[in-house]
Amino acid sequence: MKNTLFWRLCAFIALGTVVLFWALSWLTNHTETSMSFITAQHQQQLLNYGREAETILRQDGEAALAAWLKALQQKENTWAAVVHSNITPFADTSLPENYLERFQLGRSVEWKIHLYFEENPTMEIPFSDASSHLLIQLPQRMRPGEFLVYAKLFLQIALPLLLLCILSFVLYQHVMAPLRKLENATKAFSEGKLDVRVAPYLPHRKDELTRLAATFDQMAQRISMLIYNQRQLLADLSHELRTPLTRIDMAVDFVEQNINPKQALERLRYEASTMRNLVEDTLTLAWLNNESPRLNTDDFDLVELLEVICEDARFEYPNCTLTTELTTNAEITQSSQTALGQAFENIVRNALRYTPAKREVKVSLTQSDKCYILAVKDQGPGVPEDMLSDIFKPFFRVDKARVSDKALKPSTPPSGFGLGLALAQRQIAAIGGNISAQNYFDNKGVLLGLEMVINLPR
Repeated sequence: MKNTLFWRLCAFIALGTVVLFWALSWLTNHTETSMSFITAQHQQQLLNYGREAETILRQDGEAALAAWLKALQQKENTWAAVVHSNITPFADTSLPENYLERFQLGRSVEWKIHLYFEENPTMEIPFSDASSHLLIQLPQRMRPGEFLVYAKLFLQIALPLLLLCILSFVLYQHVMAPLRKLENATKAFSEGKLDVRVAPYLPHRKDELTRLAATFDQMAQRISMLIYNQRQLLADLSHELRTPLTRIDMAVDFVEQNINPKQALERLRYEASTMRNLVEDTLTLAWLNNESPRLNTDDFDLVELLEVICEDARFEYPNCTLTTELTTNAEITQSSQTALGQAFENIVRNALRYTPAKREVKVSLTQSDKCYILAVKDQGPGVPEDMLSDIFKPFFRVDKARVSDKALKPSTPPSGFGLGLALAQRQIAAIGGNISAQNYFDNKGVLLGLEMVINLPR
């Protein structure tokens, strides 16, 4: 789902708002209801007034009761009275018994008191004969809801503010937790910890922030690989340059001492050519690694390109047989003839270099609906299975002696530094293809050589 974080926050805020209003409404109603009843102490006080009035009436008469009522009114700053409620129906009517049982002239002390009425209600305390009643306006000191104003302030201001702060904090934590991890990872990455990643710390999230973390991890992976590759390339290049530089020093010494100056000059030319090729190939490899370009500007016939490369290779390696099985034509669009030509040339020459004299290298081209498949089979010693993926690494050579033995002959061109297949892989990748290597065997399991398979989009 797109905008996952947006919908999650919307749902959280909407649900939180509904719950907040519901909770405030429920708390307000519950608080007002709980504060609308006379306290048990005051209820008992009113009942005691009723029993006291009944006792005075029976024992001392109405005059004493009148004096007591006057004193009561002054004491509570209210009014009070004792009344009879002899309900007599007429016109041939009658009252149900349950009506007479629940008949009240005023409020019972147990009833709810409306807090928003300005006047205090009249309370009724019935006598034991149920026909006489003490009526008293609820004294102000007994009126419930004394702390209603403070409760309203808490429920309408303090509590909503507290709940909104909690809601905001939860949202803040939800958003900031992955951002903090991203910040820490960025800081660690800037300090040189190139293996730091963010996604493993967010295993259960799937929103915009996790996509941001994944983008950061992809960026960190690419940058770290570029840095590692540059470091390795620099180290390998430094190592590879030591040998020709040492030989140049020796050749210069020979020239200065006039020892075989002609051979020494040939050595200088050879080593200069070697270093030039090494630097050019290294710079091309670094460019392909760093820029990851898409080479798709040419349209050409792949068969013509292969025929030219194979013809040049036959001239350069006359002791080996190079056979081809190509289609009539193979039009390829949005590719790079230069990059493919260099890659094919490196692969074919590499196969011929490690194929013994009088043996065969076979180049074949087939096609499917979506791609061309180029296979180059040599009859060399093959590559150990655990090194098949390593041969595409820069400066990797299965047997470095194969290079050093030719390097002893100044008359031959430089044989390579383990950059050919690395360059070929990256050039093919730049046009959207891929390359793989595998040993191939006969029916008896005898190793016949190495096969390079290239898939190119049409």
